[in-house]
Amino acid sequence: MMGRGEAGNDSVEIKVHPRQANTPAGSPPHPSQFQNQSVFKNWVPWLVPLFVVANVAVFIAVMYVNDCPSNSGSCVAPSLGRFSFQPLKENPLLGPSSSTLEKMGALDVNSVVHKHQSWRLISCIWLHAGVFHVLANMLSLLFIGIRLEQEFGFLRVGLVYVISGYGGSLLSALFIQTGISVGASGALFGLLGGMLAELITNWTIYANKFAALLTLLCIIAVNLAVGLLPHVDNFAHIGGFLSGFFLGFVFLIRPQFKWINQKTCPPGYIAPPAQSKHQTYQYVLWVISLTVLIIGFTLGMVALFRGVNVNNNCSWCHYLSCAPTSLWSCKSQQVYCQSMELGSQLKLTCLSNGKSNMYDLSNNDSSKVQMLCAQLCS
Repeated sequence: MMGRGEAGNDSVEIKVHPRQANTPAGSPPHPSQFQNQSVFKNWVPWLVPLFVVANVAVFIAVMYVNDCPSNSGSCVAPSLGRFSFQPLKENPLLGPSSSTLEKMGALDVNSVVHKHQSWRLISCIWLHAGVFHVLANMLSLLFIGIRLEQEFGFLRVGLVYVISGYGGSLLSALFIQTGISVGASGALFGLLGGMLAELITNWTIYANKFAALLTLLCIIAVNLAVGLLPHVDNFAHIGGFLSGFFLGFVFLIRPQFKWINQKTCPPGYIAPPAQSKHQTYQYVLWVISLTVLIIGFTLGMVALFRGVNVNNNCSWCHYLSCAPTSLWSCKSQQVYCQSMELGSQLKLTCLSNGKSNMYDLSNNDSSKVQMLCAQLCS
């Protein structure tokens, strides 16, 4: 998936001119006098596997809290007890109910804006809607993240992952302000964006540059195209990718060859002079990217807490998250329920299918009632 060809190795070939007693300075050296040195540290990855374990552990905890047998009449895999899944009609991904996900920290714009629960912008990237969802994301994380952590270390890759996930949540909240959103996809797209930026800013160290670039662009395009399907939060993907792309210019930068030669040149060898650790264009991209990130996140948070819905100012933006075709519709179906309070319980009746159910509610939260209504009408 990384498509980096020969440049994927953690060492680069350093060619330095040896100066010996019988070889005048500046004369062409014999090819046998060239030598290879490993100059980039090969990190042992542990943070990405820890992220995978954490995501799986959180999913198990969510299923424990969900306790399908106590809240639903028919569960999938009832032999699992309280870890059994919600009915497929309600959640085809084999997972918990939307109300449980909301309780555990899913991205809910109403809670973020009106209840000051900004932490949901981060907590939602550790939650998943079902077994298929968490399995696909964790396999992708291992495939992409392990190699990046080997090359750049846990700190830089961890920052790209978490900040990209936050950026994806922020853009999603600005465009999709009904329902909830969960998943690590925004953070994963951030790693893809970081890989693209790393290829661009460290262009000179790569072999087969254009082949690597074309392969990476194809992978990114295919994954973004999947986000055009209904019920997929492509704004989180786009936000994560853009965040990771700019973060890549900040965190995933490599020194230029001449500077490496100077630092690693053994005694008796002459290395080409280098006044700067990085090239000028790398510094320019670093400054531009950091500026874009600071301004973008600041404006995004201000707009979010002011209740701005970007769709009101962009009539075509919704097509970025779902493209309608003859096979599916992108229109969200509104559900309506009749509610009746009976003591400490709330009776909901779905107006579209006539189903009724009783719920114990400690507080009459409108967003929670709407989620229960959606489950009842599904």
